[in-house]
Amino acid sequence: MAREPLTPTVRTERRGNRLSVLTACVGICTVILVGFTLWALQHILTPIALAIFLLLLIDGLARVISRRVRHLPRVVAMSIAVAFIVVVAGTAIWLAADNGASFAARTPEYEHRLNFLLNQGAARLGIARSITLEDLINQANPARFVGAVASRLSDFAESAVFVLIYLGFLLASRRGFDDKWPELFVDIHRRKEARIVFQRIRLGVESYIWVQTVVGVIIAGLSAALMVATGLPHVFFWSFIIFLANYIPAVGAAIGVLFPTIFGMLQFNDIVRPLILLIGMEAVHFGVSHILQPRMQGKRLNLDPVVVLFALAFWTVVWGVTGAFLSTPLTVIAMAILAEFKGTRPIAVLLSGDGKPYSDLELEKKD
Repeated sequence: MAREPLTPTVRTERRGNRLSVLTACVGICTVILVGFTLWALQHILTPIALAIFLLLLIDGLARVISRRVRHLPRVVAMSIAVAFIVVVAGTAIWLAADNGASFAARTPEYEHRLNFLLNQGAARLGIARSITLEDLINQANPARFVGAVASRLSDFAESAVFVLIYLGFLLASRRGFDDKWPELFVDIHRRKEARIVFQRIRLGVESYIWVQTVVGVIIAGLSAALMVATGLPHVFFWSFIIFLANYIPAVGAAIGVLFPTIFGMLQFNDIVRPLILLIGMEAVHFGVSHILQPRMQGKRLNLDPVVVLFALAFWTVVWGVTGAFLSTPLTVIAMAILAEFKGTRPIAVLLSGDGKPYSDLELEKKD
């Protein structure tokens, strides 16, 4: 029995379905290839990404200084911003070195306290033979990790040097960027669109930095008050750790507050004060992150909370700790770029928090 010939409409629909499936397959393969490329080139790309992030941070800080201090030359504002970043970095290094030496000097005391806690735990679990820190060290065989730790430290030092070199070149080449802009986009309409994308990227990254900084200061300040109230030493150091950890979205501050709690278990002779620290600082983190932070972000960041978690997982796998710190800014950049093209705009809609990758002003400009 002969089949009836297909009408032009049916043929068009089938051809469109095949193209849709093919497009989806190509998109999935592209994402996989891009992810693999980013992972394979992480030693080259992560210093560049960090340098660009620092450049945006310095540029935003310089513009804030220029707005606050009128008639201040742009070069002076940039110099002040760079000096501020250098002072912050130097303070972080000094805190790490100073507190590291203090911890090392009290190692025997901490070892004795840890052995006491291990013995208590073994007694409560009904283990006949008490466990000591020396037993755990022998079981772990730290000699296996010496090479890995040395390699990590070497990679960190190398990346830090490259970040500073890239940042210096980016600062030097920034002056001529405005002259290159008209040559890159000869068409006026395309130039305006490119400026809109750049403005959205800059505003998104700056908004993220501003919100995380303010939230980090609040969480670190309230945590410091709890640490002072319970008598925990090295308050400034632990507060700085909590502040830095807050730049890892969603889970950073929650993990950061665990470090002073663990240290409190070694420092205090009771379990009450470490529990007070844990419950109090986690409550502070929960309240600030779930009540204050969403109000501060508003619609400027405009990222779906689920996307923030997925982005954190993806960039942590691809670039490690650096990817965790940069996961949200990188996702903001990706959403701004994907929203400019018709084929990728649905992805930008999925990434956005309200289904509108553009603000109303940007939509008016595009229309």
